[in-house]
Amino acid sequence: MARLAQTAGLTDVQQEILSTVRDFVDKEIIPVATDLEHRDEYPQAIVDGLKELGLFGLMIPEEYGGLGESLLTYALCVEEIARGWMSVSGIINTHFIVAYMLKQHGTQEQKDHFLPRMAAGDIRGAFSMSEPGLGSDVSAITSKAVKDGDEYVLNGQKMWLTNGGTSSLVAVLVRSDEGHPEGTAPHKSMTTFLVEKEPGFGEVRPGLTIPGKIDKMGYKGVDTTELIMDGLRVPADRVLGGVTGRGFYHMMDGVEVGRVNVAARGCGVAQRAFELGVRYAQQRHTFGKPIAQHQAIQFKLAEMATKVEAAHAMMVNAARKKDSGERNDLEAGMAKYLASEYCKEVVEDSFRIHGGYGFSKEYEIERLYREAPMLLIGEGTAEIQKMIIGRRLLEEYRFQG
Repeated sequence: MARLAQTAGLTDVQQEILSTVRDFVDKEIIPVATDLEHRDEYPQAIVDGLKELGLFGLMIPEEYGGLGESLLTYALCVEEIARGWMSVSGIINTHFIVAYMLKQHGTQEQKDHFLPRMAAGDIRGAFSMSEPGLGSDVSAITSKAVKDGDEYVLNGQKMWLTNGGTSSLVAVLVRSDEGHPEGTAPHKSMTTFLVEKEPGFGEVRPGLTIPGKIDKMGYKGVDTTELIMDGLRVPADRVLGGVTGRGFYHMMDGVEVGRVNVAARGCGVAQRAFELGVRYAQQRHTFGKPIAQHQAIQFKLAEMATKVEAAHAMMVNAARKKDSGERNDLEAGMAKYLASEYCKEVVEDSFRIHGGYGFSKEYEIERLYREAPMLLIGEGTAEIQKMIIGRRLLEEYRFQG
């Protein structure tokens, strides 16, 4: 086993799960990832394998057919999967954010209806906050729900849905002014709706269209889409938690889990970049010796390894804090920010170690070089993380003058 990114204090069950996932990644993901990625092909065989392993139910409670594992176990599994191919971790992440939101905030009927089938992987989740014109400014959402008898009618356009096509359940955040007087703060007039749909593209149910995949620089294989609602009718019992106006809080709780996930992805991609770099440095010779024996390369490897270790430690800390029931937005923001920045730097150093071959599509590092930038943006940009961190620090260290 590798020396870097080890986690102290894991139970035998956690170690067994991680060992199984690592074995799956080495045998079933790494050998095919680059080829699938270059073809932008959905990794159906890999997803079926993860379903067989029970990974879609990893954090869902045992009473609903899941494994009932902690956020830490989940994050460490994501780290392993991202080490193989980051896109696969995205397929799982969106599913788990929806499952987590249901577990924490859903009505009993909603939990009973969705969670057992989500645990089995028969229902795949996606969630939708962003819109074409707002980026990270969630308070500027314009998509709207209007009450009509026992239903709501939803209209608007959403953007950047991971799993938008392959999912069968989407948690959609929209504005719902019902029961909220004029002048109510924007974040207090938002509601999350649980929208069931058929997988695929085009009109997937009356009033709901998934136009097609967005073509991306990296993060391929997994489908990223828009979602267009035009008179979409959703029953009132599909308001998450049964009460309007709580959607912003539900989504932010889910995104904290998502930010730990993105930190874990950064750790996994950085680990793989380090593995590729340290291996290549011992194989490639210049001036009569392996380039690993040149001090310039050793310095790079030292910096890369230190960043891998530091990012992993912060990610584990953020996951454990959430598992303990404490507020972890500060730690999750720090972990996501540091891990994504360090990932980019480690990948670039590995790319430099590879020299001209790093630019060749034959080498895995070329794929990682295109994947790493997504982590700087996903689940809130680096700049948003710094805003969150700064505000929380001022709360914690308020000057008493």
